[in-house]
Amino acid sequence: MIGTLVNRCRVVAERILGKNIAGRHIYVFPDDSFIVSYPRSGSTWLRFLVGNLISTEPISFKNIEDVIPDIHVNSARHIENIVRPRLLKSHEYFDSRYPKVVYLVRDPRDVVVSYYRYHLKVRRLEEGYPIAHYVDEFLNGSLEPWKSWQGNVASWLEARDGSPHFLLTRYEDLLDNTAAELARIAEFLGITASPASLDRAVTLSSAQRMRELEQTQGAEWVTIKGGREDIPFIGKGTSGQWKTALNESVVTSIESVCGSLMRRLGYPLKVGTHKRFSGQLISGQAVRSLRRI
Repeated sequence: MIGTLVNRCRVVAERILGKNIAGRHIYVFPDDSFIVSYPRSGSTWLRFLVGNLISTEPISFKNIEDVIPDIHVNSARHIENIVRPRLLKSHEYFDSRYPKVVYLVRDPRDVVVSYYRYHLKVRRLEEGYPIAHYVDEFLNGSLEPWKSWQGNVASWLEARDGSPHFLLTRYEDLLDNTAAELARIAEFLGITASPASLDRAVTLSSAQRMRELEQTQGAEWVTIKGGREDIPFIGKGTSGQWKTALNESVVTSIESVCGSLMRRLGYPLKVGTHKRFSGQLISGQAVRSLRRI
């Protein structure tokens, strides 16, 4: 009883001080739009791309949370003060309240490589943590509150795919033809985008520029503040890294669980015969190489 009362007092105090994170319980307005993805699917890059379309000031890690705020790191008060109509970033599984959604999806084999590296960076994992153990947690949804990759993706596709208020885009397609995909996203969001503004947004959101910004601003950005400086948050901006980072046992584990959804999304499977996760560990050399990807 005392513990419950203390917890309630803490929640009330956080609300008064504006420190409570918005998260899943964010108040949603009917004119809100969301960029939704499972973590490490390219949402930061997409936020930069769209942000550089709608902002006259170039997007950086200093202003991104004021232009397209992340509901998982910003307070409810901060997000409530964003000028409407708001464009917000979310990792949540299906939420029927979201009026308009751009859902960004990425090959789960690359997602797990990037997510492992991110969790090393923010000190959620110790150096050398077995990637096979990590993949098992990734697949059973125990990493975060927004379910597994397959659970998160399927929840949106089953509920919204085909809706005029839902746009699915693949990270790989965004890489292959950035300007064309960005134009499609802009049209969906009702953003006026000329060829010149699209070129500007693509240039200002290049992986090189984002890496340079991370070096000068990353230490103060709420998402990675206090993280390891020897592991970059912004990766190479390529696809298919899993081919050299993961061994066949780990790939088999991912494909055996996610294979049907991967095929639906156009991701070819590498392993022909699927067996459930065997627990075999990736080599120590390969684990170390993940830090450099």
